[in-house]
Amino acid sequence: MSVSRCFTASTDTIPISSKPGLEPETGDPDQTSLVVVSFYKFADFPDHAGFRKPLKKLCEELRVSGGIILAQEGINGSICGTRVAVESVLAFIQSDDRLKGLRQIESPVSPEEEALHHGHTSSSPLAAGEDAPFRWDHVRVKLKKEIVSLGMPTVSPIEKVGKYVKPGEWNALISDPDTVVIDVRNNYETRIGKFKGAVDPLTTAFREFPSWVDNQFKLDETASKQSKLEIKDSNEITNEEAETSKENMPKRVAMYCTGGIRCEKASSFLLSKGFKEVYHLEGGILKYLEEVPKTESLWEGECFVFDKRVSVEHGLAQGTFKLCYGCKQPVSDADMESPEWEYGVTCPHCYSSKSVEEKERARARQRQFETWGIIGGPDKGRRPESSSTPDDNEKRNDTQLSRSV
Repeated sequence: MSVSRCFTASTDTIPISSKPGLEPETGDPDQTSLVVVSFYKFADFPDHAGFRKPLKKLCEELRVSGGIILAQEGINGSICGTRVAVESVLAFIQSDDRLKGLRQIESPVSPEEEALHHGHTSSSPLAAGEDAPFRWDHVRVKLKKEIVSLGMPTVSPIEKVGKYVKPGEWNALISDPDTVVIDVRNNYETRIGKFKGAVDPLTTAFREFPSWVDNQFKLDETASKQSKLEIKDSNEITNEEAETSKENMPKRVAMYCTGGIRCEKASSFLLSKGFKEVYHLEGGILKYLEEVPKTESLWEGECFVFDKRVSVEHGLAQGTFKLCYGCKQPVSDADMESPEWEYGVTCPHCYSSKSVEEKERARARQRQFETWGIIGGPDKGRRPESSSTPDDNEKRNDTQLSRSV
């Protein structure tokens, strides 16, 4: 189905907020309960730019918040809203045949988060506060070169990808001594949790993964040996020499990431490099934590997520980590006891890397938040009514007038 046809068809079938039946009804949990859904699909999507405007418009009409990325290689997103609204958005996306069969993971939202979210539907147009899953009534739909950035256009999960492993079969695979388990996430994610015995590449960005693989398994050296073997007459190549060219590659590789999307590209990359047995966890860590009981789990720690929940535990319950607004990395209670911790400014993981000027800018931003209540305090998203005196208001008006003049 073409994009234009998709838009025309969905106009009649996808309800919007101005139509009857979408407004929340008291006592109907499907209308009022919130869900967070992460999804992606690799597809040949060259006309993706035309999809942005109607998708963003629908999300705004249904008051669905979050972030969505569109690229020539497909779609990737995480959204939050009432169940009926989120399902309407997902139905609209999949009304394009190329995006049917989205890989998606649903996470529950706590009653406290729901109270914040619903409590700010009208009184807080700016935000639902720092504790809500996403900014209320705010969605970003971005156009990018890739839905997950590896920086290698020739790597395409559409053409080839590793073998999917169900969460229930994952433990047996990674417990095999012939399996090398690789965490495809970045260091700030692996720091708070990973699978037992997994190799941590310690990357700061997914784009570093190909270089890490080349260095870790000495693939450049292997390629050089292979080239030398090809120059020889086939009768002169010994079995020992042939095996030497593959000695750095493990017999079997099993990879995992948060929701599965990075493993799609990572597994495609390994296959292009000559790895034979490449597996990855279907649905990622989130699906594993949802389906595998804690008593049987090989997961250690918590899983970082890219929304304001920060981290989740088994059963996708809310985790214990908070977010440093200075570097957007997870921080523990112990981190917040450090002298390098300053709310909204720095944490032990970024204190030494930030300049004096950067810290001052962060402090100024934090003062603005605290003054106007965009995040933090009882006036989340609202201008405080009693935070200033009449004299203060008069001075502020005089200042604004002088600036306008």
